[in-house]
Amino acid sequence: MDKAISGIFLVNLGVKKNERVLVFTDLIRDNENLPAEEKQRRSALPEIAKAVATIGGNYCITDFIEYPAGNGHGTEPPQGLWKAAFGKKTFSELKKSGLLDKLITKTAWPEDIKAAEKLISDCFENTYDAVIALSNFSTSHTRFRDMLTRVRGARYASMPLFDTAMFSGAMTADWSKVKERTENLLKMFEGANEVYITSHNGTSISFSVKGRQLMPDTGILTGRGKFGNLPAGEAFLAPIEGTAEGTLILEWSPTGKLDGPIELKVKDGLVKEVIGIGALADELREKIRANELFGNIAELGVGTNDKAKRPDNILETEKILGTVHIALGDNSSFGGKISVPFHEDYIFFKPNLEVIKNNGKVELLIDGEPQF
Repeated sequence: MDKAISGIFLVNLGVKKNERVLVFTDLIRDNENLPAEEKQRRSALPEIAKAVATIGGNYCITDFIEYPAGNGHGTEPPQGLWKAAFGKKTFSELKKSGLLDKLITKTAWPEDIKAAEKLISDCFENTYDAVIALSNFSTSHTRFRDMLTRVRGARYASMPLFDTAMFSGAMTADWSKVKERTENLLKMFEGANEVYITSHNGTSISFSVKGRQLMPDTGILTGRGKFGNLPAGEAFLAPIEGTAEGTLILEWSPTGKLDGPIELKVKDGLVKEVIGIGALADELREKIRANELFGNIAELGVGTNDKAKRPDNILETEKILGTVHIALGDNSSFGGKISVPFHEDYIFFKPNLEVIKNNGKVELLIDGEPQF
């Protein structure tokens, strides 16, 4: 584990001795009612984060912060983390202007986001060169992450749902080969207008991607403002809002096999009907009933990590070579237009994936076999 942690600093982030790195995690809230296995994994995460911060101190300056967990993936972190990450002066200006509340509640209009960007850019403080986000709930698709990477230029390793087994599994990947494989996929995808996905389980969905760029997550986060997951190994984009049509058959939740399949009926880019029983089906119906944009077809991702194997932890699952994953909810931090405090991915095994270009059709996956 020590060797793998060292690799995060030296290989994935490429830190230098005088650089500052922020490591953070979230804690189980008192009102969370968790199954024993999930509680054990969540309880271990802060200890992993502390170990990462401690070992990282051998290579750079590290700080460690923990805070009570939010309500789910894509929820903005609390004000205390914003203050630590952006600096006291920037935090004060954001708060005084009213922009911070809008960013955290995801109610910021485009002009608010531009104003926040300018404030964060102009109010420069010597804060962090890199971030290791070991919170259980993902901060990948948040304005917090977006502003740190795109505006402040911090490198950002997002590691939600992480557990120690990944150090001997997906984290052992040859990152240079993952990078090469992912870049081959990007080349084959370039110029795509439409995407069609089918699977043996009855999944069949299509949507437009015209003008949207597939983005690589290769594990190499050494450049200014680079962002990705660890373990890494995927390429992803935000489909054009309002264009998705079809049916998704979910067999896996983000953390395990479902007792029975859940059918999502998609029309005009949104999940219009959830058919099935169980906790996940009930949760999705409730969220979409409260806000239809929670059912937005937010992301298409394609796995490119040959060492990723686990089907029961979406952080690793979505990296499995030969799979696709589709997310619902927020896509505002990677080229989309929907901003809601929810982002959840679902995996599809052995899919067919093809794209339509001006000059014809290109098959990227055939029954889960990569063509890239």
